[in-house]
Amino acid sequence: MHDQRSPLDDDEYAAFAWARYRRILKWMGAFAAFVAIGCVLFLWWWADMMPLHMAIATALGVWLTIMLAAALMGLMFLSSGSGHDEAVDRFNRDA
Repeated sequence: MHDQRSPLDDDEYAAFAWARYRRILKWMGAFAAFVAIGCVLFLWWWADMMPLHMAIATALGVWLTIMLAAALMGLMFLSSGSGHDEAVDRFNRDA
């Protein structure tokens, strides 16, 4: 029978993988903020004056959309890159 443990079960490797994931999310948060501010400035320029509530909603919507995509893609790469997917696949084959 194969070892069905994931590499993320190793505390040291898991700490490394999660630290890398958080670092990527921090960079994506900064990038998302930059893009959100750019979108608001573009809309302010294109549509003249924009209500404050609309500017806030636009910035939050753009930022949250990018962060959701970054979080989900990051988790997908964390799972694949850590060998977790292979451990689950071996578990399914042994069953």
